[in-house]
Amino acid sequence: MAAHVAIAILYQENKFLMQLRDNIPNILYPGYWGLFGGHIEAGETPEIAVRREILEEINYELPQKFDEFGCYGDDRVIRHVFHAPLLVELDQLVLSEGWDMGLLTPEDISQGSCYSTVAGEVRPIGTVHQRILLDFMQNMNT
Repeated sequence: MAAHVAIAILYQENKFLMQLRDNIPNILYPGYWGLFGGHIEAGETPEIAVRREILEEINYELPQKFDEFGCYGDDRVIRHVFHAPLLVELDQLVLSEGWDMGLLTPEDISQGSCYSTVAGEVRPIGTVHQRILLDFMQNMNT
């Protein structure tokens, strides 16, 4: 049975906040850039889960109003995707899960990778996360 997760597209000045996932082999997309978020716990709605996960992972409280973008599923994971503006500077966030974080440009997302100062190298963007962001950028331009 597929796991349900809630993830957030957080954007600021045409850039998108992403997490460089820990480089440990037993997680999905180890060492890849991905969107912040996580598992929906029993009794939670996706909206409650995404608020909780973002607060836990980067100490950021989502704006009162944020919107659902869509749902992306495969055999292993059903991703409930939300979007909201990032209303604080990057240095005001506290990364408590993951290897690094950064504001990626549309060019980074299109090419599928981005340099991480913490990793000291270019790291790939998770395929499904790249597809979600490409869909989101296309949707913004229509």
